[in-house]
Amino acid sequence: MNEFVFKQLEFIRQLTIKAVEGISESTLDIIPEGFNNNLRWNLGHIYLVQERFAFHFADEPMHLPENFTRLFANGTKPADWNEETPTLEVLLAMLAEQPKRIQESLHHRLEEPVNNPFTTGSGLTLSTVGEFLSYTLYHEGMHFNTIKLLKRFAG
Repeated sequence: MNEFVFKQLEFIRQLTIKAVEGISESTLDIIPEGFNNNLRWNLGHIYLVQERFAFHFADEPMHLPENFTRLFANGTKPADWNEETPTLEVLLAMLAEQPKRIQESLHHRLEEPVNNPFTTGSGLTLSTVGEFLSYTLYHEGMHFNTIKLLKRFAG
């Protein structure tokens, strides 16, 4: 089971990265009609949630720039940004290295209970390190679909 979760994390992350490679910085910031966010927000949000769900709840140090919560947390949107955002190059580098850190830090801890279980907005309670990691696959998959839609409408 352990290897399978990490292979899935790496697989979905590669799909996310490939979906946005080569996109211009200006295209990253387009918010098509009917959307609240853009490609840049979705990439930062994926990183932020994965970092919290993998490391914070496992009581591991997070690699999180101090402005990421202000920029990419639930309920934030580019229309409210008033500070510099990370470039695509920076986001892609962060996204590429994250699954490797997760596997290195947590590969023997998937069954370990967390100190503070978390209930998602949809009502699922996550209680182990493995449950948190498994849930992030669903989360990133949802945002991957949004990225595909944003690409179609932004182009």
